[in-house]
Amino acid sequence: MIEKLEAIRERFEDVSKILLDPATMTDMSKYSKLNKEYKELEKIVIKYKEYKNVLENISNTKRILETEKDPDFREMAKAELDELYPREEILEDELKKMMIPKDPNDSKDAILEIRAGTGGDEAGIFVGDLFRMYQRFAEKKKWKLSVLDLTEASSGGYKEIICQVSGDDVYGSLKFESGVHRVQRVPATETQGRIHTSAASVAVLPEMEEVEVELNMNDIRKDTFCSSGPGGQSVNTTYSAVRLTHIPSGIVVSCQDEKSQIKNFEKALKVLRSRIYEIELKKHNDAVGAQRKSMVGSGDRSDKIRTYNYPQGRVTDHRIGYTVHNLPVVMDGEIQDFIEELRIAENAEKLKDGSID
Repeated sequence: MIEKLEAIRERFEDVSKILLDPATMTDMSKYSKLNKEYKELEKIVIKYKEYKNVLENISNTKRILETEKDPDFREMAKAELDELYPREEILEDELKKMMIPKDPNDSKDAILEIRAGTGGDEAGIFVGDLFRMYQRFAEKKKWKLSVLDLTEASSGGYKEIICQVSGDDVYGSLKFESGVHRVQRVPATETQGRIHTSAASVAVLPEMEEVEVELNMNDIRKDTFCSSGPGGQSVNTTYSAVRLTHIPSGIVVSCQDEKSQIKNFEKALKVLRSRIYEIELKKHNDAVGAQRKSMVGSGDRSDKIRTYNYPQGRVTDHRIGYTVHNLPVVMDGEIQDFIEELRIAENAEKLKDGSID
């Protein structure tokens, strides 16, 4: 582990010098990436310095015990070691977690898609509930959430909602939400008070840039249509909404968020890139085999990941067996605890599968 930490320290010093070079400032994209790397490395280097200091103190204190004859000095040295050894373990554990390779997509913005599953009208209503939950969570995180496209259900719910979420580490947080969410409650339409089980699927895709996913525009058919829903005078009067069809894959993406056809086209392209990336990533993962034995972080939209039980006021994440009994609070956007527990579980898996020596 020390060798890896030394390599990180050397890289940190190299990045520090590059950032001070006036030539670096001429390329703001490069400067921004280096500055971000500097901040990430700095946290590890600061912790490493503290760890090295503890190791040095342990070594010096051991030397005192080997050479010192005075009983009082020896007792003081033993007492100091009793404090230093636990601190060494804590810092070592923290450094191991900090050195776990991060998903390069974690810092990206995300495309959030929520679709009704089994359960008829109740599933559509649940889509709306989940959307409001994520909307409130985004507000708490000071993220920007904008609806790109939605299809209303006859019951007042939604068949699907597609959103763009932007801010700090959006995908790194929301990626754990991908999968099937299940709700158990008595629907408003139920006359005999029976509990029904309905479901909605959530897909969270990292928003990909043009340079990361190359699209051949000859493979894309563009159709325009009138927007529906709120939007002022342009609704149902101008062909501002855009539908893109990727002919090779059959993927269809619509966007009617903006009044401008050009802006809707740009947003629809972002969603299309993210979906193409998801397909290619799945092919890659299938080829190399499952990288994780559990479902934590797998993002498979067919996995049943969480149940919201209204009669018991309970929310359970099935991947890690984590349960809370404050369902109204969760539905108001308080899902950070779930995300933290899932992140801890994922890091534990990474440490187990490829331990840092």
